[in-house]
Amino acid sequence: MIATEQTLEDLSLTINQEIHVQAPLDVTFAALLEQLGPGNETSDGKSLNMQIEPWPGGRWYRDLGDGNGHFWANVKAIVRPTLLEFVGPLFASFPLLSNVQYRLTEANGGTLITFRHTALGFVAEEHKAGMNKGWTSMHERVRRQAEAARK
Repeated sequence: MIATEQTLEDLSLTINQEIHVQAPLDVTFAALLEQLGPGNETSDGKSLNMQIEPWPGGRWYRDLGDGNGHFWANVKAIVRPTLLEFVGPLFASFPLLSNVQYRLTEANGGTLITFRHTALGFVAEEHKAGMNKGWTSMHERVRRQAEAARK
């Protein structure tokens, strides 16, 4: 067996994004819950069957029916309409603990979502790149939904 030395940087992940939404806080927060939950879908439009129990300690999970599914995280904090925070393994099938935080503030007649995903564990570089791409796609859907609902 070959021993390799890993650094903290190898074992950690940080993704920061800012999403500018031309919609009020409450509309944006509702779109965020919808897109992370029942509205969550793959890039080709297939539902992921995600569910969120939007209260402290509530679960965020993928429901495959008949008692099958994948646990993603617990709601660590929720303060409508300005904060949503999760802690858990998310989609990982490898040792990983994530903290996902959304802070929403009024800005320029709309809402600024400040997103931060930090994680500690074994994350391959290709997974890190995929996570950034996935979150960007998710946040674009949140923005589009909130702005459409505003009209």
